[in-house]
Amino acid sequence: MTTVLLVEDSLTDTEIMTRYLRQAGLAVVSVTSCEDAQVKLQAQPPDLVLLDVILPGQSGFELCRQLKTDSSTKRIPVIICSTKGTEADKLWGSMLGADAYLPKPVDPQELVNIVLRLTASQERKFLR
Repeated sequence: MTTVLLVEDSLTDTEIMTRYLRQAGLAVVSVTSCEDAQVKLQAQPPDLVLLDVILPGQSGFELCRQLKTDSSTKRIPVIICSTKGTEADKLWGSMLGADAYLPKPVDPQELVNIVLRLTASQERKFLR
């Protein structure tokens, strides 16, 4: 089963996105900070990381950069999902290595489609 690590400090957003992803048949592990995410990443790497930008402590942008520059995590797709949805924010996310950028509030179908597309492309890479 495909596992998504959801890094989100809003309980409401966590519940909403978790419901959408589980309805699509995905497993969801959620944490509220980048520090907790790093613990989960070391214990059991997920198939995809869904990441808010504004978090307590380290920002989601910083975690995205770390994930994409670390050889052990750089192949994990990262979707940034944030209220910071300007073109500059999207460009910054892309420059840091994010595979997709979704503005909040998320569209359920768009979220699920992007997650499924990115995890399917990951599976194809591992089969080669």
